[in-house]
Amino acid sequence: MDMKTLLLTTHANMLGTLDGLVTKAESHEKAGELLGARLADDMHPLSTQIRFLANMPGEALERLGLMEFTSRDEDPKDFAEARAIIAEARKLVESAEALHFPADDAPLAMALPNGMTFDLTTQDYVRDWAIAQFYFHINAAYAILRQAGLAIGKADYVPYMFKYLRQPTG
Repeated sequence: MDMKTLLLTTHANMLGTLDGLVTKAESHEKAGELLGARLADDMHPLSTQIRFLANMPGEALERLGLMEFTSRDEDPKDFAEARAIIAEARKLVESAEALHFPADDAPLAMALPNGMTFDLTTQDYVRDWAIAQFYFHINAAYAILRQAGLAIGKADYVPYMFKYLRQPTG
């Protein structure tokens, strides 16, 4: 599988998951508290996890040299805003299908705000950073909601898998 397919499919699938989780959270009895919920005092709250996840596809595309992207720097203030930024990210991922990705072995220097720089190839970046970081934050969002008492499970985390479900015969 090429890196373009891997990256864009992962983003599309998991942004769909995030949208479903946020939709369920919106109707939870403690919905007003959930955006501020966190797993531990030193971890980011759900609102920041959502912002990070909505930014990540655009940040990845920019690092790959495919577009300019300005990351959102404010967390969503309510679930309507959260769903809007998720929808925006999903549209960006969909539109990225038309882009021509660099070769897997193309060099990529990834500079982080803390001053560290990593020298990678496109394949290294997609596999070891872009996807890994995306899954870290979607897992954090899921865990925050689960810990807060939202009735979610594996089917809510991988709803895209149901398109592969074998239908009973006879």
